Amino acid sequence: MVKPRARSTQVVTGFAVVAALLVAGCGGGDSDAAATSTRRPHPTTTTAQPTGDAKPADATVEVSNMKFAPAELTVKVGDTVTWHFKDKAPHTVQGIGDKAMGLNSPIIDKGDWSYTFTVPGTFRYLCSLHPEMRGTITVQ
Repeated sequence: MVKPRARSTQVVTGFAVVAALLVAGCGGGDSDAAATSTRRPHPTTTTAQPTGDAKPADATVEVSNMKFAPAELTVKVGDTVTWHFKDKAPHTVQGIGDKAMGLNSPIIDKGDWSYTFTVPGTFRYLCSLHPEMRGTITVQ
């Protein structure tokens, strides 16, 4: 006979396993990806590895003085935007909302991170370390 406490532990563990499987299944396998991203590290800093060769940037966002400049940018479908990090503090580019979920850079203190937009729309983002830093990319 299973004691009530042991049974509740089994139930909680079972729920945790199911939740972990659901979370793991939510992130991959989307063949309709909206964009691709590329990380080009500065030679002297970050530990993240590049995800591939990037095409030249069609637009650049400077990340310095605790802001994204320009904060609002309009590009065309297929354009690559490169964020150039040159601030004293590390930052990220993190998409806000479902449409911008592909915007997800590593933490970067110096160097570049690029993202190619393949569908039209408005993509809002922020720095996950400094949420007051926000930007918007409009893709036509």
